[in-house]
Amino acid sequence: MDRTEQIFGNEMPVRVIRRAEQNKEKYRRKYGDAEQFHLAAKPAPAIGERLGVQQLVMSETPAVQFDDRSIIIGNIRMGFGHYRIAMAMASAAHALGYTPYWFDLHAFSDAAPGRIIGEQNQLYSLGSRLSQAVPPFNKLVWEPLNSEGFRRLSYNSSDQKTAELMTGAYADLPKDIPFLATHVWPAQAAIHAGLTRVVNAVPDNWPMALHLAEGALHTVQTPSAALGYRALRGMNGKRPLKPMPAGSVVCTGHYVDHELVANIESDCALRLERMQHGKAKRWLLSIGGAGAQKGLFITVIRKLLPFIQKEKAALFVNVGDHLGIWQEMAAAVPEMKPHLHEHFADFYEAARFCDDAYYGDVTGIHAFSHADVFAAVYVTNLLMRVSDVLLTKPGELSFYPVPKLMLPRVGGHEAWGAIRAAEVGDGTYECRTPAEVIQLLQLMQRHDDVLAEMCANIQAAKQAGIYDGAYRAVRLTVGEKA
Repeated sequence: MDRTEQIFGNEMPVRVIRRAEQNKEKYRRKYGDAEQFHLAAKPAPAIGERLGVQQLVMSETPAVQFDDRSIIIGNIRMGFGHYRIAMAMASAAHALGYTPYWFDLHAFSDAAPGRIIGEQNQLYSLGSRLSQAVPPFNKLVWEPLNSEGFRRLSYNSSDQKTAELMTGAYADLPKDIPFLATHVWPAQAAIHAGLTRVVNAVPDNWPMALHLAEGALHTVQTPSAALGYRALRGMNGKRPLKPMPAGSVVCTGHYVDHELVANIESDCALRLERMQHGKAKRWLLSIGGAGAQKGLFITVIRKLLPFIQKEKAALFVNVGDHLGIWQEMAAAVPEMKPHLHEHFADFYEAARFCDDAYYGDVTGIHAFSHADVFAAVYVTNLLMRVSDVLLTKPGELSFYPVPKLMLPRVGGHEAWGAIRAAEVGDGTYECRTPAEVIQLLQLMQRHDDVLAEMCANIQAAKQAGIYDGAYRAVRLTVGEKA
């Protein structure tokens, strides 16, 4: 079946099909056909030792042997969100006794998949940055595109056709190997390549046709997303569509790493203990791959500085692999310098700092940056466990079991991540302006009741299984009872 012409029984207009074919042909001329290549495996940086992750890389000959405990974690590097979710899946797989193989289509930069995704990633990153720097662009272009443009079924039709050019990367994968994708493109390409056990882990809480991979089992993190996807809500304007078949979408809960879920009680207990003893309140700023919201981060740092100087607060800033952004921030706030500690040496030094911070005291400002993308992303996981409050836009981090202050969204699709966090009670509502951000920052810094309530809600959510989504997604992929 041509998945461009018909999606879950919904026929696509001729003009949509023609545009999809033209888009595929454009990429084929620029980057080549779906030529097959081979794979080898090596331990992944940073998470290889901790999570048992094997990274799949291009090879001249087939050089990897899978067994019945192997699971492929399909993903792409687009921002940090999909990598972060992939790490959660790999962590859960490792905890359940499976060997996770990291399959990043974007990393195959010498072949069509990597080149196509690289072009799309550059455009998306540019749009994210422009949306924060140019309000009219955000209002007239970026918000509508991310909330409604990507929502339409016609968008999925075009993606499905382009994914046909990505199948060459799957030549060495057994057709029946469990394949768990944290971005729709690896899932779509897996289906086109003939894989039969594909799970498509949908990241967003706002139903969008962008995330559909017909032929895969779809998992979502919330009940509202499950119903929205089942009905294909709003994916054809005001006209209803034929729904997804029963059993094709499953609500698993939030995708969270095993080491975060398993330690929720002790992490929350230490947060409460620090508050009771008047220790410095620990704030974590995590900057994503697009590097948006730099100006807001500078404002936050300036507002926290008086508390940092009095050792009433401490600040962790992870800029990932965007060291230049940190240098710009440091230049903009030179008064940070007396309190500043930079952790740029290697991943293991950053990990040792987090180990020491778990029970020890922390003061000042601690900046983290790593050129390796695995370390760049995973350091935030380590820092979350030793932080009291995470400041984040309402993207993938909305679903993590750490108290959160929600910054303005970058794209309309993120709004429902903040809604979910506010309703679960492990995060604030979305602060749409810098003034709102500072108001809640000062409230949470000066008073302990908000943070204490969030810790209680996190523990209640764990008991309800809300954070077990990664375990369930893995079990569904390998055929175990979820």
